[in-house]
Amino acid sequence: MENENAIQLRLRFYKDVPETVAEVRALFEDYKSKCPAEYTIKVNDTHIWFHIVGPQRAYYSPHLHLELESHPESGTHIRGLFGPDPTLWTLFMFLHFIVAGVFVIFGVMAYSNWTLKQPILWNIFIMGMMVGVWFMLYVVARQIREQGIDQMHDLEALMEEALQHESR
Repeated sequence: MENENAIQLRLRFYKDVPETVAEVRALFEDYKSKCPAEYTIKVNDTHIWFHIVGPQRAYYSPHLHLELESHPESGTHIRGLFGPDPTLWTLFMFLHFIVAGVFVIFGVMAYSNWTLKQPILWNIFIMGMMVGVWFMLYVVARQIREQGIDQMHDLEALMEEALQHESR
C-alpha cells in the first residue's frame, strides 16, 4: 500500500488474480473458519469484509471491503477499500452536514443583510469559522487514519494470506 501520503481519506487498492470470482470467493469462505480470532470475515456474493474484533479494536480501527469483478483476460479484479468504523464515519458525515448547513444559513443571512444594506461582518465571521471547522475535521480524520495504518497493513496481510490459502 504505497499511497499512505495521498490526500484521500479512504485508501483504495486494486489487485488482479488468475482465479475466477467463484474460486476467489471459495478461498475466502474457506479461510473464514481458519482466520485468527481477532478478525472476522463476512462474505456476501462478490463482497468481502474484514473486521478487527476483540481487544485490538479501537475507535480508529479500519475495516477492509473487497469487491470481486470478473475479467475474462485476467481472471478476477479485486477492488479493495479501507474505511473507518461505520459509526465513526456516520459521526463525521453528520458533523460535515451540520457545518455545511450552518455555512449555508449564514451565507443566506449575509446575502439578505447585504441586499438590505445591513452589516454582514458577523455572518462572514461565522462562515469563516465553518471553513476552519471543515479543515479541523479533515485534520482529525487524517490523524485517525494514521493511527490505523498498522491495522490496515494487518488486514491487507490477512487478505493476502487468504488468497494464498489452499482449500484442499
